[in-house]
Amino acid sequence: MDKQKTMLKDIDRERFDFRDEDKSGYKTGKGLSADIVAEISKVKNEPLWMLEHRLRSLEIYDQTPLPAWGPPLDELNMDEIVTYVRPDTKMKSNWNEVPEYIKSTFERLGIPQAERNYLAGAGAQYDSEVVYHNIKQELLSQGVIYTDMETALREHEDIVRELFMKLVPPQDHKFVALHGAVWSGGSFVYVPQGIHVDIPLQSYFRLNAPGAGQFEHTLIVVEKGASAHFIEGCSAPKYNVVNLHAGCVELYVREGASLRYSTIENWSKNMMNLNTKRAIVEKNGSIEWISGTFGSHTTMLYPTSILKGEGSRSAFTGITFAGKGQNLDTGTNVVHAAPNTSSTVSSRSISKDGGCAVYRSSITILPEASGAKSSIVCESLMMDSASRTDTIPVMDIRNDKVDIGHEARIGRISDAAVFYLMTRGLTEEEAKATIVRGFVEPIAKELPLEYAVEMNRLISIELEGTIG
Repeated sequence: MDKQKTMLKDIDRERFDFRDEDKSGYKTGKGLSADIVAEISKVKNEPLWMLEHRLRSLEIYDQTPLPAWGPPLDELNMDEIVTYVRPDTKMKSNWNEVPEYIKSTFERLGIPQAERNYLAGAGAQYDSEVVYHNIKQELLSQGVIYTDMETALREHEDIVRELFMKLVPPQDHKFVALHGAVWSGGSFVYVPQGIHVDIPLQSYFRLNAPGAGQFEHTLIVVEKGASAHFIEGCSAPKYNVVNLHAGCVELYVREGASLRYSTIENWSKNMMNLNTKRAIVEKNGSIEWISGTFGSHTTMLYPTSILKGEGSRSAFTGITFAGKGQNLDTGTNVVHAAPNTSSTVSSRSISKDGGCAVYRSSITILPEASGAKSSIVCESLMMDSASRTDTIPVMDIRNDKVDIGHEARIGRISDAAVFYLMTRGLTEEEAKATIVRGFVEPIAKELPLEYAVEMNRLISIELEGTIG
């Protein structure tokens, strides 16, 4: 007898899957070697210390094995990856000066319109370098710095040299070491003491070249009593070859400061997304992560909060959508390293059509963290019997004077709930769609408005009954 199955339509990627002709101004050869690393540094005209950092990172990469856990990475062959692709333009602060084909790409993604409507500053990276960066004059007059990392290395070398890859050192894991060797592009934000950047800053990263890697570095410093909201968006067209994303984010939140970091990652399904993000938070400071993971073939992403100062706080809100051919391993890490620190985690995932969504977290309470509080809620929804979801929480508690709670739920759409909604006049498809929308709503409401709309459009929550 035929069986009724619940199906969730795949993400509509038409808006992202367009591609441009390769018009790069310069690119390295495929593979990874000391000569290629030195070539990248020379082309970028970097100081000697940065070249030395790159070469040390390459040595660490060569000596470090692949992770012995998580999704398989055997499809990644660095001998076939181009690590540096420079577009045929220098960075502009006037949108009209950006080459037409690049401008058209970002206009189709809605970036210029977003900047005009609701952003205090915007940056756009195309392949390996930033092609556009701008910030409102009123923030400049307050001493706020928002620029690309190459400019920051040149104009604010003292800050960059002190902090660059100190929070996320190359020794952390193999792909951080790779990042340290071949990084390019990214954003630098500095918010002076007491300044509040109430309107978001946004950087958008677009990888166009097939068989290439993108390794942007984001460095943000929010000084004492200051605040900011940074939005990061990512996408790429689909190719039949593996692309690699191994960016790095380092966030420094000083005493009494607050930072909200929102990300929507919508990479294509040939992308290996091996990104690393970390924040260190001082006394009474706060970090808030808002994370949406929808694209890529494979993702390993675990934003980390180090609560260094007494009374510091972190909050992580994440949603993951894994469809056919996707293995998305996401979650968060928190280290409570001071008294009276607190953290909250709210994670939801949807898996369908054979997709795999894994929630992985680590909460560490150090001996000095008396009075620490942590609450973790993880919920997963499977749409069919072919899909998979796992919850892998780790708790390392080294102090008895703490308050820790963890709740995890994995399930499918309730037939009883569907039946009830149908008795209220909804069709079966409408009932299922209503349930799924309700499942993601607590996460969606935490996203910036335009990204919440985008998330609903991406997930394309339209359920239909099919005979299978």
